[in-house]
Amino acid sequence: MRRALQSSSGAVLQAPPGAGKTTRVPLALLDEPWLAGRRIVMLEPRRLAARAAARRLAVSLGETVGGTVGYRMRLDTRVGPSTRLEVVTEGVLTRMLQHDPTLEGVGVLIFDEFHERSLHADLGLALARQAQLLVRPDLRILVMSATLDVTPVALMLGDVPVIASEGREFPVTLHYLPEPLADRRDARSVETRLASTIERALRDNEGDLLVFLPGAGEIRRVGSRLAETLSSRDIVIAPLHGSLPGDAQDLAIAPSSAGRRKIVLATSIAETSLTIEGVRIVVDSGLARVPRFSPRSGLTRLETVRVNRASANQRCGRAGRVAPGVCYRLWTEIEHGHLLPRATPEILEADLAPLALDLAIAGITDPLELSWLDPPPSASLAQARELLRELEAIGHEGRCTEHGRAMAGLALHPRLAHMILRAKPLQFGLTACHVAALLGERDPLRGEGAPLDVDLRPRLDLLTRGTHDSRADQAILRRIRMEADHLAGQLGIRRDDTVRDPGVLVAFAYPDRIAQRRRGGSRGRFLLRNGRGVALEKDDPLGDEEFLAVAAVDDRQPESRVFLAAALGREDVETHFASQIVEDRLVEWDDRTESVVAHRRTRLGALVLSQEPLRDVDAADVAHALATALAAAGVDSLPWSDGARRLRERLAFLHNVDASWPDVSDAALSDTMDAWLAPRIVGMRRLRDVAQLDLGQALLDGLTRNQRATLDDLAPTHFVAPSGSRLPIDYGDPAAPVLAVRLQEMFGLADTPRIAAGRVALTLHLLSPAQRPIQVTRDLAGFWRGGYLDVRREMRGRYPKHHWPEEPLRATPTSRAKRRR
Repeated sequence: MRRALQSSSGAVLQAPPGAGKTTRVPLALLDEPWLAGRRIVMLEPRRLAARAAARRLAVSLGETVGGTVGYRMRLDTRVGPSTRLEVVTEGVLTRMLQHDPTLEGVGVLIFDEFHERSLHADLGLALARQAQLLVRPDLRILVMSATLDVTPVALMLGDVPVIASEGREFPVTLHYLPEPLADRRDARSVETRLASTIERALRDNEGDLLVFLPGAGEIRRVGSRLAETLSSRDIVIAPLHGSLPGDAQDLAIAPSSAGRRKIVLATSIAETSLTIEGVRIVVDSGLARVPRFSPRSGLTRLETVRVNRASANQRCGRAGRVAPGVCYRLWTEIEHGHLLPRATPEILEADLAPLALDLAIAGITDPLELSWLDPPPSASLAQARELLRELEAIGHEGRCTEHGRAMAGLALHPRLAHMILRAKPLQFGLTACHVAALLGERDPLRGEGAPLDVDLRPRLDLLTRGTHDSRADQAILRRIRMEADHLAGQLGIRRDDTVRDPGVLVAFAYPDRIAQRRRGGSRGRFLLRNGRGVALEKDDPLGDEEFLAVAAVDDRQPESRVFLAAALGREDVETHFASQIVEDRLVEWDDRTESVVAHRRTRLGALVLSQEPLRDVDAADVAHALATALAAAGVDSLPWSDGARRLRERLAFLHNVDASWPDVSDAALSDTMDAWLAPRIVGMRRLRDVAQLDLGQALLDGLTRNQRATLDDLAPTHFVAPSGSRLPIDYGDPAAPVLAVRLQEMFGLADTPRIAAGRVALTLHLLSPAQRPIQVTRDLAGFWRGGYLDVRREMRGRYPKHHWPEEPLRATPTSRAKRRR
């Protein structure tokens, strides 16, 4: 590794878990000549891993954290004047790149566990590579992982060397289920099977256990079950997830005391960059909880998914870090082959608002200016930029505003940062800090036995007024208070700032989720500003509010369920969003009255704030609204008389022959209704008024003078038969007009009649005396020569009173029956 970085601008290191990537490589580089006293910055994707890695590195040097080795993360920084190796979390790296895009004083940037492909890591690598190419050719970039596809990364970094290490991983014995779980979607069933597997693993093996579960809820339930069944044993059950405070996380990864065994119940947080001393057994549920963002709705939801093969291998490797181990997997060996090879990079399916703001701050309007392993999807990025414009973070040209730079300085999601900055000059910034901290954490009241109500106010009272709720998660509340205090101190917000209801603050953060109760609907049903429907439980106290600001909602169809919201006053909507409220004149069709109605209304997006009848309406606007409604109902719904319908069929025939004639198809008439129909319905408002229309004349008015003059010649309504009868022509099929005529009336006519100046032969339906077709032809001459003889032979016996001459071309045509001679 040292040789590779001495002669190259970077490298990619692939080594299995436990090989020493995190704890040995950075120390080995500290004294390299090319480093020349500059710092090493190592990115760790998780705070727990960053803190643990820094401590282990410091111990290796015989020091404490804050000396040669330090770390930086949100709300916790330990570095000193002599620190040369900094372990940082992803958000910290992004801010470092924003403040100093050249990374002055940094000699090598290490991306550890890069296979996780987080949004911050992808952006950090892209920005670091740009800095390396433009201003810092001396900057080394090292990417490390156990399961990464190394070739694309090496090529992105300029075809740098790839170093593969076998490491020193101990063998791990794998146990699979003999048969698939009956219902993997049933969490209780999975947890029951998991608990029995844990008990079996304890009984059959030595050492501590590491159990992988999808989330904190499952950890609590499995922990409670194990506490009951293992109460008589000398066993410690330790949870490990991101919501725990740092000291509780440290306790979980610390070695167990002599004579005791430990069961660590962990989320994916324990997959990488972390050695838990004493673990010899891994039990893997095969599940993980990941965020899923929907560009269509602009919502992010947590989804429990099957683990991928790369993550499963990382989890399994935890059992072989210090000695041979064993791994129990809650799936079959066949199912293992069907797992996805690796996780989808976060950049392809995440909320890209933070990324869009970071790019704007870096002055990058076109993301393709950077080198990406996977470029951000254009649709998701466009939606993110639209949100940033709504939050006043960027201008219409995509450049970052001063407000946007201030938002980025808070290291919060742009929504929450905007909320606090809007609230501060209004003298309720302290409440905003509490709301931001609360929305950035897991709901302290939504655990087991959670209340049905979604009101944010009781949660805020727990933080600010010291109210008590036995169901509240005190550890989460402590973290929320700490984060709120940090934000208030960062912005210089005083403790005596005005405390107010959170509705308008949530609306600042989620302006697209201002909701209005539906008129005439059932209780608890609301319409969002963006046009989507949402619903509360029918008994929720907020169900009767006129307006809500919705903070947490799922992505269900057709109506999403609200998880967290606050009441919002009409006055707040009209005051704080006045610049976004528009007034328009609405002339539209009303299905209930079957008439055109006109209103003057004020609205915020899809939300109608007020509406009153409009008296002075332009007749052309009314005609347009009526025409639009008629078009929506379909052209066939118009009052076509028989004559108008036949005229339309004739015009369709002529358009089929010659495209210069107007197109009168349903689609064409619907698209051009404003041109041919609207002028005729000026002054009309109701559907019954339209029945008076002469649609045939409307079609004729669309013809040129020459077309009107030649219409009857080219597409006659009738044909005069040799018998003298005037027979109608059927234009129902524009490609083949039909003439139905009794055979005797055509005697003496040698050729098929033609129309459209001789270009189209009529399709003849030659009828029996009973008006039934006995022959269909477009070749009358051929019929007389051949088919007629067979028809004559059959018809003479069936209709003896009618004339069936041997020579039809010499016979006299007739429309009456004649005796045979």
